[in-house]
Amino acid sequence: MPTLPSQPQSPDVGNEPHRRRDIAESFGADPERYDRARPRYPAALMQRIVADIPGTDVLDVGCGTGIVARQLRAAGCRVLGVEPDARMAEVARKLDVDVEVATIEQWEPGGREFDAVVAGTAWHWVDPVVGAAKAARVLRPGGLLVPFWNVAQLPSELGEAFADVIEREVTGLPFDFRGALTRPALQTYRSGFDKAADGMRAARAFGEPEQWRYDWEFTYTRDAWLDVMPTQGAFTRLPADRLARLLEGVGAAIDAHGGRFTMPYATVAVSARRS
Repeated sequence: MPTLPSQPQSPDVGNEPHRRRDIAESFGADPERYDRARPRYPAALMQRIVADIPGTDVLDVGCGTGIVARQLRAAGCRVLGVEPDARMAEVARKLDVDVEVATIEQWEPGGREFDAVVAGTAWHWVDPVVGAAKAARVLRPGGLLVPFWNVAQLPSELGEAFADVIEREVTGLPFDFRGALTRPALQTYRSGFDKAADGMRAARAFGEPEQWRYDWEFTYTRDAWLDVMPTQGAFTRLPADRLARLLEGVGAAIDAHGGRFTMPYATVAVSARRS
């Protein structure tokens, strides 16, 4: 199941997903599970960011529980997180991440400057023009704005089986869920990457945006995937009984597939350098 298209946080869901604050701030319903289950990002991406910036000060936008912040800190950076959900921020602080609670649009930097502004699977919740302008305001010359996403491609036979279960248990989805689970995932994301790049251009403070891509895969057991699903935006607000039925149905589909499956991922970054 694609990490983003499976929930209304995909760059392709609607014209302005950043206006869906009800969804954007629903992930704190179970922040410990979120931190445990959500996939990390390729070490090669972290290393490239560190190698391409003029210093080590990083602003992590929509930092959640601090997954990206901890990865970058391990690579040698000093990281400040900005996170609108106080429940997520509390977990991040328990994990020794410095976090301020705000949306990036409303956050006040107080004169602080950074060498990179990053966002891991979060920039689609940000107004792309306002967010890029705020990044330009806080970046030092030569610094990078780098939002990135984990793009997952569910095996086709599981995509259809999962869609059957989800369409039975989840009503009122604001997008074509079956299509999102079965068509090429990068196709779904393309418009979101374009919106991020257009926002950078609109800020008139960056060089021409470019894309970086890192391919990898992860093998999920039945239990590991069922741990991920409640952290996805289409499901974070489901009543407990419906969520239980959803997980039971998806679990049965995975059991019929042999109890595990390998998910190909492409992590795609849209980067631009502050002039």
